[in-house]
Amino acid sequence: KLVGGLLHSEPTDMRKSYDTLAAIVRVQMGRRLLDGDLFVFIGRDARRAKILFWDGTGTCLFSN
Repeated sequence: KLVGGLLHSEPTDMRKSYDTLAAIVRVQMGRRLLDGDLFVFIGRDARRAKILFWDGTGTCLFSN
């Protein structure tokens, strides 16, 4: 399956947990985390990013 990627259009507070980011995916972006897409969140200073992804067994959160 090909995985799509979606970038959140607003700067994101990088202190947010995966639960809060999943809520942003559902409420603000109108998407389903369980569909397998990558959701990218960029910090206000554009130096940090987080990627939220459902791998079929659990939620993965990648950050730098």
